Amino acid sequence: MKPDGVERGLVGEIISRLERKQLRIVAAELRTIDVPTATRHYAEHEGKPFFEGLVSFITRGPAMVMVVEGPSDTWRVVRTLMGTTDPKDSPPGTIRGDLAIEMAQNLIHGSDSLESAQREIAIFFPSLV
Repeated sequence: MKPDGVERGLVGEIISRLERKQLRIVAAELRTIDVPTATRHYAEHEGKPFFEGLVSFITRGPAMVMVVEGPSDTWRVVRTLMGTTDPKDSPPGTIRGDLAIEMAQNLIHGSDSLESAQREIAIFFPSLV
């Protein structure tokens, strides 16, 4: 969960939604992400006009970083639960559709492929790799 989700007190709500979908939290830590870690995490966006804003947002306060486990294609299940990047386009019943309004503050990040998940787990939880 991104800092806006933590600030709004939605950690329990979002974890509950993941667990109700039969996903298991295998690692979780409330931490303030530093700039070097954020830069690594968002490396594919480096040089784009919104990059600095992404880094500034994700480092502004505590985030709940997690690894979620489930059946094959867990990343796809999580992405469906999250809803689309722009909450205005996310259907009711999704995390973003129910709880977010702005694209710049859309509560949660989820890996968009198995490869991305592996890369991101290595960044935030290297002991799990």
